[in-house]
Amino acid sequence: MLSQNSDILIRSVQYGDWEVVEQFCNQASADDGLSYAINPTSHLKPYRPWYGPLKVLGALFKRPNVFGAYLAERDSKLQGVIQVSPFNRSRSTWRVDRVALVNEIAADSQVPQKEAAMSLSPGLSESPSVVKTPSFLQIGSLLLRHCFEKTWEARNWLLEVNVNDTELLALYRHNGFQPLAQMTYWEISPEELQELAEREPDLPNLLPVSNADAQLLYQLDTMSMPPLLRQVFDRHVEDFKTSLMGSLCQGIKNWLNHTEVISGYVFESQRKAAIGYFQVQLCRDGSRPHQAQLTVNPAYTWLYPELMSQMARITQDFPESPLQLVSSDYHKEREEYLERLGASRIAHTLMMSRSVWHKVRESKLSLDLQLPEVFQGLKPARKPVPSRISPIQPHHPAKFKPPTRNAKSASKPSGINKSVLDLSGKDFPDSPPEGPCC
Repeated sequence: MLSQNSDILIRSVQYGDWEVVEQFCNQASADDGLSYAINPTSHLKPYRPWYGPLKVLGALFKRPNVFGAYLAERDSKLQGVIQVSPFNRSRSTWRVDRVALVNEIAADSQVPQKEAAMSLSPGLSESPSVVKTPSFLQIGSLLLRHCFEKTWEARNWLLEVNVNDTELLALYRHNGFQPLAQMTYWEISPEELQELAEREPDLPNLLPVSNADAQLLYQLDTMSMPPLLRQVFDRHVEDFKTSLMGSLCQGIKNWLNHTEVISGYVFESQRKAAIGYFQVQLCRDGSRPHQAQLTVNPAYTWLYPELMSQMARITQDFPESPLQLVSSDYHKEREEYLERLGASRIAHTLMMSRSVWHKVRESKLSLDLQLPEVFQGLKPARKPVPSRISPIQPHHPAKFKPPTRNAKSASKPSGINKSVLDLSGKDFPDSPPEGPCC
């Protein structure tokens, strides 16, 4: 349990914090150079020159913290940093990009294995000989719960963590994150890419990607993932479109990072649907490996060799560098194909998620009502008008009497005796019986 009277202050990032934040970002990228599947498209470091204009734009569009970064400090000393960002256009799902703590805390707060194992969440008793104290969990939990409370539009939270980072796994499990999918990262060597490039791919309907194809790509993305991931991702057609400002920013980013992005999709003419999609981020100077994103309809697994050959042929026009791509535990055919291809596993991560339901302020019913106010609501709408009340007589069944004969009928011979209903009883006082007409 977190202490209510904690002396740790959580605040948003300011201009004077950029130097320390950049050190955190550089350290995080140096520790794990792998680009995860749900990594953010932008980092905090390029935003430093644009801090003032972005703050003004955030105030105009009611985005008080456009950077999504928060700091935890105690006695004016930095304790930790967290960065969050929206995952989809509707901003219903947010992701935790990174959680980092100051190395000085980790160095000063070391306890024996037995005491630390008791402080961590259950299920993580197998820990190294020296681990961090509960302050790691406390500061990290304060940062996470601060984001949960401040981001009212977020219904789901998403993150990805390396399976070997037991401390972050303990922190996320302690705050309600549950496993969503297991991710495996593969790397294909330049020699294997050259062998794949020698094969001519059979892709007659390979088309470039544009905003007009957003509906097709949305349907392909929906078909390629299980329902639980589809619910957490909460993607729509707008998530597969690129605005003019977004394409301009992406072009500037590619020019600064010496990268180039090539994408395409396979169109099925009979079903009028997209059955395969790929995107390759190529490094033009060979300093980093190429990165690929691949989406295939589960009913068209024969596209894996064709699309891999197509991506391998594209990489031949750039400096030699390995190709990295990811597969999840629900992509069994992709993992089997990459194993047959000879690709090597380089990392295993765990995608985790949790939902957040914010409390709605309910108006309590006031019980201090006055009696005249209560009686006022019980009064009739108009004044009652007195009227005559006539008692209702009980209903009796009609009585049958034997037939009577008059003078004419007595003189005539009668054939068949018929019973006549007597209507001169008590039930009909206002209508006297009528005599014969003649």
